[in-house]
Amino acid sequence: MNSERKTSVLFLCTGNSCRSQMAEGWARHLLGDTVEAHSAGVDPHGMNPRAVLVMAEAGVDISGQKSQHIDEFQGKSLDWVVTVCDHAHESCPVLPGHTRVLHHSFDDPPRLAAGAASDEQALAPYRRVRDEIRAFVETLPERLHRLRNDPS
Repeated sequence: MNSERKTSVLFLCTGNSCRSQMAEGWARHLLGDTVEAHSAGVDPHGMNPRAVLVMAEAGVDISGQKSQHIDEFQGKSLDWVVTVCDHAHESCPVLPGHTRVLHHSFDDPPRLAAGAASDEQALAPYRRVRDEIRAFVETLPERLHRLRNDPS
């Protein structure tokens, strides 16, 4: 049995409604044995129903997650903050302790879906970004290990 504690990771985006929620869901689903996943936003505005829908299509239920503000994590011990949009990266507050930041920006599905002619067309960018986030999360343990050992 592995007695090491899990690596705590907070996925941060602007609204904590879509990208960071997907990343939290994938991390819980794929890396739950080794990663304690959370998500937050610098300006949270609730869960995006299309994000919940496309994650469910992939077999990951994020409907029980909630949209949270980054301030809710002040004073909590986090190993990593992964910013998943440029605005969050630029706005990321200084966190206490030894929290390290990794940035990997993803397109904003709601912005890409704006003006879509149908619901099906609107879902296409959500599905693409969902799959890009999954691919990123699958490589996360290796990335974090490499960064931990080579901070340059």
